[in-house]
Amino acid sequence: MSARVVETDAPVVVGSGLAGLSVARHLGGPCVVVAPAGLGEGTASAWAQGGIAAAVGPGDDPQQHADDTARAGSFAGDTATITRMTQAAPALVAELVAAGVPFDRDASGALSLGREGGHGRHRVCHVGGDRTGAAVVDALAPQVAATSDAAVVRGRALELLVDDDGVAGVLVLDADGPLELRTRRVVLATGGGAALYRDTTNPLGSWGSGVVLAGRAGARLADLELVQFHPTSLDVGGGSGAPLPLVTEAVRGAGAHLLSDGRRFVDEVSPRDVVAAAVHRERVLGRQVALDCRHVPDLLEHFRGLAQRCADMGLDPARDLLPVRPAAHYQMGGVLTDVRGRTDVPGLWACGEVACTGLHGANRLASNSLLEAGVTGTAVAQDAARWAGRTASWATDRVDPVPPERTTTLAPVDGRRGSPTSPKIASVEVRAVMSDLVGVVRDADGLAQAIGRLDDLPGDDALLGGLVARRALARRESLGAHLRADAPAPAVA
Repeated sequence: MSARVVETDAPVVVGSGLAGLSVARHLGGPCVVVAPAGLGEGTASAWAQGGIAAAVGPGDDPQQHADDTARAGSFAGDTATITRMTQAAPALVAELVAAGVPFDRDASGALSLGREGGHGRHRVCHVGGDRTGAAVVDALAPQVAATSDAAVVRGRALELLVDDDGVAGVLVLDADGPLELRTRRVVLATGGGAALYRDTTNPLGSWGSGVVLAGRAGARLADLELVQFHPTSLDVGGGSGAPLPLVTEAVRGAGAHLLSDGRRFVDEVSPRDVVAAAVHRERVLGRQVALDCRHVPDLLEHFRGLAQRCADMGLDPARDLLPVRPAAHYQMGGVLTDVRGRTDVPGLWACGEVACTGLHGANRLASNSLLEAGVTGTAVAQDAARWAGRTASWATDRVDPVPPERTTTLAPVDGRRGSPTSPKIASVEVRAVMSDLVGVVRDADGLAQAIGRLDDLPGDDALLGGLVARRALARRESLGAHLRADAPAPAVA
């Protein structure tokens, strides 16, 4: 079937989580939003529980937030990016309050602030204890839908169209077949790649398709091996392949304890990479790991999402120990971008989790993901709105947030159109290989085996999995969320 063609001068935004919605809200003009379902539906943003980290409490300031961010990321993040994002956080929270996001408040009317792993202070703004992402999307999506400047195409992007001048459009598959949206401005806001794994907390569509789209178009990719595993997904489902329910880190910040065969074994408010590695180690030793929430005050009232998820599984967190295990949760790496969200391809921006901005380093600090999505989405909107399409000026003043040795590339697009190699969700085989061999703890033998198996599988999901495994094999030291059983962690001052 030949593709229908639509010419537009407007930017095309691929994705409708917080990053994509932020772009659409701040462009100040028409845009086209490509999303597989309704705006915000099925996005990782809508599933985000903990909140948005911002230094808005007494005695806190953006520098302390920046210090915690850098430390949690094993000092592999970009200092300028970390400073910029943490300074922008209070203004983002204020913007969302003005947009109608009903953040939880204390008896005095001030924002109720939670504490999560790696934070030295209570600075996480939340809604319903653990429903922050859903509340943000619920507030913003109707506003974007109501504006006549935003047209929505229900479908998924299969390929970026490029020519000698950069981006020329995007090929989309919708209910009526292939559709070419021809434009000189495309924004990727497609989310991350944690659903490349069988054991994941993400929507199954979040397998990293945007990373492959950008890579095939000629953009550099960075830090693909740096995948965060959340330490407390509910250990249910028996490997069925469905996403594992998440128990927000805020529960541990409120005082819940992790137990291994009934005994505490880790500081529960350490950064996620530390806690996930500790939980993994106890499970490998054959011990039963559980989260004890029974003594957390007003648990069911403060964490209504947790209460409902547990009730659906016949558990009562106020009375029962909750069995937990690590699961793939977030990809620190992605499409390399600069401060404006520009990739290497003229006319192509990336924001949110699909981008590698330098904020997270080797491990994301809890509740910095929605922060990054909102701040980068706004920055991309501002740049895309004023970019005049002069290809020669695209790389002017560009500063990359990571060194060249942390980047990789794909071969240029090979001319395929409407390729069936880009699936809706990653295959069972790919997800099994990634969880079994490229998981919380890796080693050279397992990574080499993973590469061989993934090379024999079709599809862009296998291609991306192979890239992750290759980069993990090449990074021979342990660093943050990249834990090599056969290599030591570097000394950190």
